[in-house]
Amino acid sequence: MRDQDFLNHFLEKGYFKDYSRVVLALSGGLDSMFLFHLLSTYQEELGIELFLAHVNHKQRLESDNEEYELRKLAEQVGVPIYVAHFTGDFSEANARQFRYDFFREVMEKTSSTALVTAHHADDQAETIFMRMIRGGRLQHLSAIKERQEFDKGELIRPLLSFYKRDFPEVEHFEDRTNKENHYFRNRVRNIYLPQLEKENIQLKRAFLEFGKEVSDYQIALTELSQTVNVGDLTQFLSFSEATQRVLLQQYLSRFADLNITKEQFQQVHHILKTKSQYRHRLKNGYELVKEYQHFKICKIRPKSDEKSSECVLNYQNQVHYEGYLFSFGIPLKGENVQKMNVSRETSLILRHRQPGDYLIKNGHRKKLRRLFIDLKIPKEKREKAIIIEQFGKICSVLGIKISDLSKKMKNDIMNTVLYIEKIDR
Repeated sequence: MRDQDFLNHFLEKGYFKDYSRVVLALSGGLDSMFLFHLLSTYQEELGIELFLAHVNHKQRLESDNEEYELRKLAEQVGVPIYVAHFTGDFSEANARQFRYDFFREVMEKTSSTALVTAHHADDQAETIFMRMIRGGRLQHLSAIKERQEFDKGELIRPLLSFYKRDFPEVEHFEDRTNKENHYFRNRVRNIYLPQLEKENIQLKRAFLEFGKEVSDYQIALTELSQTVNVGDLTQFLSFSEATQRVLLQQYLSRFADLNITKEQFQQVHHILKTKSQYRHRLKNGYELVKEYQHFKICKIRPKSDEKSSECVLNYQNQVHYEGYLFSFGIPLKGENVQKMNVSRETSLILRHRQPGDYLIKNGHRKKLRRLFIDLKIPKEKREKAIIIEQFGKICSVLGIKISDLSKKMKNDIMNTVLYIEKIDR
């Protein structure tokens, strides 16, 4: 294929129309060197300023020489290059993490918002097949995306529609370890796929079409499930178990770094069907929080001792406390202002719940613990509940319940009003 064919494809797809500063991940192999040739040759046509990012993994004798040659080539072409040397225990996963962390740094240094890699159709087919062998979920068998969010910008793979055989020969480095079969991808590339292609010469194309079909199903499911509030268990559990599993998978896919196993998925589904209130630690800093008829997946928040201590509010004074403005006897106006009858004889105490707390309701003592359970108040909301106390007794649990004490103040000669306005909406 001619260079012009690739350029026309890039322009037609509009890969770079929103990006003026672009970082290219340059390994030195044929695919990335050809992409370097295209992007550096047609910078003006594409409207981009190009930067290079190369990682010397220090795993081969040739690595330092390749780094030297790439630096020299970048200088000749007039394109800035940034280089990092891999450190730590080498593995495919560690090396990949190191590379992409470095690419983020380069994007930050160069104020670039696009990272470009030279992944092609052969890489796509290999990845789908590898995921099949590993036993991944259906959603993980979808095609690699041409474009996806990355850091503060986008990761673009402009060569995904082309096979490696489509690339013309350009100066590049051959990595002899690509012929060794210590690594899983090399075994797939050098042994498994060639053997299977004897049965079906179009096997790679079949994998690509399969991945595209899975991607289409995922997009369709996302669109069709937009009207379903998965976190509402009344709605979620009204569907068949098969539909529940699909909806749950769609919900979990929102958390890119979660990646729970099949066993963990089954455990989460079981909790949603059987538990009333439950917190379950997942992985990578996430937890499942189930509270009566709702659930959510969220990052585990570190414990903090920064909860506001109790606050004393005197008559004819105002105070901000836990996102509210409390005004003792000084009127506040507005549709969001709550009013509560209190006495002006003594100060009010604003605080959070304490062991043994109770309020008087219908002439009887009601422990807050039992009140919260009866009203099915989520645990998180219980901890944040604001207690309004006067005369050593609870007048109200803000937004949840008012005690008899407050009601008795309505006709008392010393009656006044506590005005409460939420200010951090």
